Formats: sequence, structure tokens, C-alpha cells
Amino acid sequence: MREGLDIPEVSLVAILDADKEGFLRNITSLIQTFGRAARNVDGSVIMYASKITQSMKLAMAETERRKSRQLEYNKKMGITPATIVKAIPSQTIVLEETKHMSKHDLQTLAIEIEATMKRYAEDLDFENAIEYRDKLTKIQRQLRNE
Repeated sequence: MREGLDIPEVSLVAILDADKEGFLRNITSLIQTFGRAARNVDGSVIMYASKITQSMKLAMAETERRKSRQLEYNKKMGITPATIVKAIPSQTIVLEETKHMSKHDLQTLAIEIEATMKRYAEDLDFENAIEYRDKLTKIQRQLRNE
């Protein structure tokens, strides 16, 4: 899940049971999860917990250290951070492209799109993987409606 959030549009990350120590709540995992929101200028993280654990303290301290260092660098280099803004793709693009395809051709296309999606995911290119997942979902919906 940590890597799956690697998209700049994420502006809020909420961590439930943040005080439960373990695989997804250790210092490294928390820092990685915080980083998902850090790609957005207005990004923030909310941790729901009954107490502040050592992992939480260390992760917050490391994040603050990195943030101050980044702000210092930005000031020195004259960089103004900005979040990537992308247009929301039309929901009908795939359906228009595939409207006149046979069921067999749609099934073949779905297999190709799924393979491409998995390749992007294996390469940790989650933005493209998500795009192909959405295309696959639309084609599968179209196949069910035929």
C-alpha cells in the first residue's frame, strides 16, 4: 500500500492505529507513508493513535529534519515548490475507442492492457499502472454490458 500511494494528487494520508507497532507502523514504513503526502505542496498526514510510539517520534523527527533541509535548499536555489496538476481524463475515451470492437477483440485488448498495467506496477511506475487499471476496468464493464 505504501508504494501504491505514489501519485502527486494525494494531499491527505491518514494512518489508522498508528500506535500499533509492526511491519506497517515501524519508522521506515511511517516515513515512506509520510512521503506520499510530501509530493503535494498542501499535503498532510494524520495519525490516529492512543499514544505516541518511539517509531512515531523518530519518523516525525526525521520528517522535520528532511523538511527543514529541503526548505533551506529551496531558498538557496530560488525554488518555489509546486504540485503537478493534471487534467482529469475523459471517462469516455476508452469506450469511444472500443465501441465498435468485437467481444473477442475486447477480451484480447483487456489481456494486453492488464499485462501492460502489471509491467508498470513491477517497474514501480504507479501513475501509469493506475491509468491502465482504469482502462481495464472500463473495458471489463463494457464486456459485462454486452
